[in-house]
Amino acid sequence: MAALLILVASGFITLTSSPNLGLDLEGGAQIVLETQSTDTVEANAESTDRALEVLRRRVDALGVSEPSLSRSGDRRIIVELPGVSDPREAADALGRTAQLTVHPVLGYDTSGLTPETPAETPPATPPATTPPATPPATEGSVGGAIEPGSADGDTGTDVVAGSTPAPTETPAPSETPAPEGDGQLVLPDESGQPLLLAPTAMTGDEIDGADAVFDPTRGWFVTLDFSGSGGDTWANLTSEAACQPEGDPTRRIAIVLDDTVISSPNVTTSVQCGVGIRGGTTEITGDFDEEEAKDLAALVEGGALPIDVTTIEQRVVGPTLGDAAIEASAWAAIIGMAATAIFIGVAYRLVGVMAILALLGYAAISYAALSALGATLTLPGLAGFVLAIGMAVDANVLIFERAREEYVDGKTKSLRAAVQSGFKNALSAIADSNVTTLLAAGLLFFLASGPVRGFGVTLTIGVLASLLSALVLSRVLCEWLADRRWLNRHHDASGLAHHGRIRLWLRERNPQLMTKPLRWLLISAVAVVLAVGGIVARGLEFGIEFTGGRLVEVSPTETVDIDDARAAVADAGFPTAIVQESGDDDITVRASDMSDDEAAAVIAALDEIGGGAELVRDETIGPSLGDELQRNALIALGVALAAQLAYLAIRFRWTFGTGAVIALFQNVIVTVGIFAWIGKPLDGMFLAALLTIIGYSVNDAVVVFDRIRETWTRKDGEKFSDVSNTAILNTLPRSVNTGASTLFILVALLVLGGDSLSDFALALVLGILIGTYSSNFTAVPLTILLESSKPAPPPAPKKVDKRSREDPNYGAVV
Repeated sequence: MAALLILVASGFITLTSSPNLGLDLEGGAQIVLETQSTDTVEANAESTDRALEVLRRRVDALGVSEPSLSRSGDRRIIVELPGVSDPREAADALGRTAQLTVHPVLGYDTSGLTPETPAETPPATPPATTPPATPPATEGSVGGAIEPGSADGDTGTDVVAGSTPAPTETPAPSETPAPEGDGQLVLPDESGQPLLLAPTAMTGDEIDGADAVFDPTRGWFVTLDFSGSGGDTWANLTSEAACQPEGDPTRRIAIVLDDTVISSPNVTTSVQCGVGIRGGTTEITGDFDEEEAKDLAALVEGGALPIDVTTIEQRVVGPTLGDAAIEASAWAAIIGMAATAIFIGVAYRLVGVMAILALLGYAAISYAALSALGATLTLPGLAGFVLAIGMAVDANVLIFERAREEYVDGKTKSLRAAVQSGFKNALSAIADSNVTTLLAAGLLFFLASGPVRGFGVTLTIGVLASLLSALVLSRVLCEWLADRRWLNRHHDASGLAHHGRIRLWLRERNPQLMTKPLRWLLISAVAVVLAVGGIVARGLEFGIEFTGGRLVEVSPTETVDIDDARAAVADAGFPTAIVQESGDDDITVRASDMSDDEAAAVIAALDEIGGGAELVRDETIGPSLGDELQRNALIALGVALAAQLAYLAIRFRWTFGTGAVIALFQNVIVTVGIFAWIGKPLDGMFLAALLTIIGYSVNDAVVVFDRIRETWTRKDGEKFSDVSNTAILNTLPRSVNTGASTLFILVALLVLGGDSLSDFALALVLGILIGTYSSNFTAVPLTILLESSKPAPPPAPKKVDKRSREDPNYGAVV
């Protein structure tokens, strides 16, 4: 019933909404910012790079997924935001300097008034209603108020929004001195009344974080968390203000953002003089709507820009992948999935058909989860789904192979009992492989950013959906099928009555693959040496995302179809260049290594198909995956691998985990080496493919090691190499079937995807082929050698369920 409800809900979400698409699939808004020199900071490449990292944090805080930011020339920053149709609002939020300061208020400024021309007194604003659960302690100004948070150590006072009483009459010019001291300034408060502010007492650097929060009774507000010194400074400010006469403007504290007072609350009598508001947190409240609160939190969270920036251009850009590439990818996915379905159906007959139906449910659940969470779907994200599809297929293949063993070898007498035993025996391998993948995906999400984080999001969704598909949907369907009377009269149609050809061939010949493990390690070592030789001899050609490159923008005389433009640029020698529509009819071309002559050839090619073309700009651009993104990605990847190694060491043995991780590194190095030998670029798509390869390799190794552990418990006293050989012979059919099922999709993408996707598909095909080899013939031989030097007793056997497998209550009951 629960599975049915999930499917119905997924179907409803799928029909009524859709996920956001990234820049590569849909395009978005492009904003070009230019840094400006000031008296203290010179606008150059170094200061522009610092500003770019601040802008990246702001974009992340705004909740825009999968953005692209890169430096263009020495002073310009190109920001591309997927799914943003109006670039003006985003440009306003990003381009603000965001210098946040806090000032004591010295009084009302009247230096510009004369006795003959009194200032007009603004009408008082009626006080806001105080929530019953919050006793008043500080009154805010017209535009907002400051409230302490609920951090430990708070004095118990609360601050609620209210109104700052306007003066009953305009003060005489002599009552408040004009600004004289250094750092004093005059700014209007939220109601327009000019305030004389003391020098800055606190800056945004003393604020650890900011979040936009919604409360049904109070609306939107922004919470601020102070650093250690910031909390003390805030307590001192409020304690001094509390010592001033009630109703005096000097009881107010002004929060200023870019020379604008955003809030100037008035400290009330409930705050004790000399004590103030403590606790290290506070809130800015007022008439914020959701967008204003999130923008303010993003500005404070991102920090102040180290240099002034101005907006140069705002435009809408098309997808980096053309319609033809996207359409080809869709057809490749359809053809590949159809081939996978046919293969599963032929290999496993009716239970295979049930698995296909469960995979359709997986697709609906994944799509609905993406839509419901508002995630942004990009090509790296699709790579995560390719891996998740492979894991979903793998789980079904594991289950069906174990069910075949139970039924064909006579361990059970009924199809239902065989199905139940298959699910039970495959559960530990499925759980371990998915847990290791979820560990990596979660760490990539929390520690990395950019496309690596997007990969982590979609992989997490895909793995959870594949678990639900394999362990719930597939089981319900298979057990329903096993209960059909006509199927029990025609066992062959079930797909469980006979072993597959690969298993029969292996049983007949019984090859001793692990008697000489060193020969497999020698082959692996030769492959690694050749790969490293390619990296050293040929070098690595990094894509524009890592190295930056050159940007050429032209305005054709006639409207040019973007796919025709991509074909022309490819013919000019740049098949992997990023070609986009920009603005109304302009075309931009980005490539990592383009000389003046090559740029002239690209411009000439676009000139020819456009009936003439005017050069709009030609400049160098920096990497969109900057040093900080690369560093964060490497840290996240390292922590993820360490976590997987620790998990494998706990669940199996340290020798198993070491073998799996070393095999993983072999997989990565050989794939990179092949790309080096054939001169393929390592770009953002290759990064997504590499992450997929890592996940696939670990998943494959875990399945093999789980079978070794199980076999080891049953064959106490047998040599570990013989145990490993038996386990490999039992899991090899599963490895072949899973690899073939996943390769159908990737080969279709390699053949049909075109220039922009062929390298991505090639990396995945190589990774899966090498991963299948390394999981069996690198990880296991290495583990055999480690176990021979550090032997250990076999693991304790599992408790045997003494109930008959024919018992109708055996196993799970759905």
